[in-house]
Amino acid sequence: MSRDRAPASSRTPAAKPGRLDVPNFSEEGGVRFLHFGTPWVQGAMKVQKPADLVLEYTRQMMAWLLFLEPPVGADSIGTLGLGAGSLVRYCLKHTPSSVHAVEWNPQVTAACRAYFRLPAEGDRFQITHADAGAWVEDIANRGTCPVLMVDLYDAEARGPVRDSVAFYQACRRVISGHSHQAGVMTVNLFGAHESFARNLDNLYEAFEGRIVVLPEMDAGNRVMVAFAGPPLEITTDMLLARADVVEAQYGLPARKWARFLLPVLC
Repeated sequence: MSRDRAPASSRTPAAKPGRLDVPNFSEEGGVRFLHFGTPWVQGAMKVQKPADLVLEYTRQMMAWLLFLEPPVGADSIGTLGLGAGSLVRYCLKHTPSSVHAVEWNPQVTAACRAYFRLPAEGDRFQITHADAGAWVEDIANRGTCPVLMVDLYDAEARGPVRDSVAFYQACRRVISGHSHQAGVMTVNLFGAHESFARNLDNLYEAFEGRIVVLPEMDAGNRVMVAFAGPPLEITTDMLLARADVVEAQYGLPARKWARFLLPVLC
């Protein structure tokens, strides 16, 4: 989710979608935007190139590619929050991975199917309609998604609706159910919002300090990258070489991310 100014305080979602949670869309310049009855953009899609990542923060959410290859076999890429389905479409087109999306509001899924070319469920794509907080706590989901992308905002975009230490600890168990399994999580936050410092502290505690922050974007989004499992052995040469591969193979600005992260990681 992207917006141009800071939202109000965060809150826990209601038990079921309300009148403000009904999605609608607008279209301009060949780009279709998802909204929830407000001007705030909840997702976007190029009509002619639906698998492209239109919003900059969605590209940054793919920064896990600097550290892990896309999962194969029984493991999946997990997304908490469907939005306009941008990350789902991109991952299904550009990686061999299965994708498991967790979305609280079935109306969002219906809108994605009707207006945002959401792929049909099948061998590589699954949607679970559930509260993300409950889903990550389910022991059956531990270790199932070594990659997890978290973008959880309600209709009023008032900060992340799930952001406690316990929630992030449960996310950590999803990406690394066993100590030998490496996992990476990306989280979309708002740097100018009052919830940012709390999220930073909670992520730091839940992941024992193993977090980095990517550069802030014009819309105020800040993407956090959190690591679990075995310690990463990263040198400057390794990170830059991997950035070259990601940029060439996936068309993402990975060299920019790597230069920003070098002072922190290497």
